[in-house]
Amino acid sequence: RDTRLNRIVAIKILVPHLADSAASRDRFEREARLIASLNHPHICTLHDVGHQDGANYLVMEYLDGETLAVRLAKGRLPLEQTLRYAIEIADALDKAHRRAVTHRDLKPGNIMLTKSGAKLLDFGLAKLKQGASSAGAPLSQLPTGKDSITAQGTIVGTLQYMAPEQLQGKETDARSDIFSFGAVVYEMATGKRAFEGESAASTIAKILEVDPPSISSLQPMTPPALDRVVKRCLAK
Repeated sequence: RDTRLNRIVAIKILVPHLADSAASRDRFEREARLIASLNHPHICTLHDVGHQDGANYLVMEYLDGETLAVRLAKGRLPLEQTLRYAIEIADALDKAHRRAVTHRDLKPGNIMLTKSGAKLLDFGLAKLKQGASSAGAPLSQLPTGKDSITAQGTIVGTLQYMAPEQLQGKETDARSDIFSFGAVVYEMATGKRAFEGESAASTIAKILEVDPPSISSLQPMTPPALDRVVKRCLAK
């Protein structure tokens, strides 16, 4: 509870070695200020950032709901919900991309479903949670957790939702988020992941080389326009 403003907030503590130098802390705080400037109803608000007793922390908006990942474990979403959440997520991405901020780890686990709609979490900050693999890398490109892979010294995302250029260790930009967005919408509409293999290697091969079955082939009542949009998002 924030006793000054009398509100519940969420606090994230960052592991110490991510900001163990003044330069790292400065870079972290610069990025945090940029993320905090993304004032959008479908982006989780970053209220504050600080350092106390050797710990770096983020103070974020508290959200009451469940992640899209938890919801998808129960099956696909109805078409109306899929379209609503897709529009909200796309609008949030547009806001960020216009500020030259990319998420780089868009996945169902980073989308919260609340009474007021979808909320994108960890915008550019998810990568702060675990160890840095490159001292010079921007903090928004540090690793996010399990199912991540390393490419050219930088861990860049979560496997099943990563764009081809991320898997190849190349530069990422807004288009990388669009690819991940397409994979998320595909899963909302069908209840199946767009790319999934029996191993990490086979999943990577599918992302690099194979187009998933059309949404309408799995859900015949899908509007053709949604099929076209998702196919365009998932273009290699």
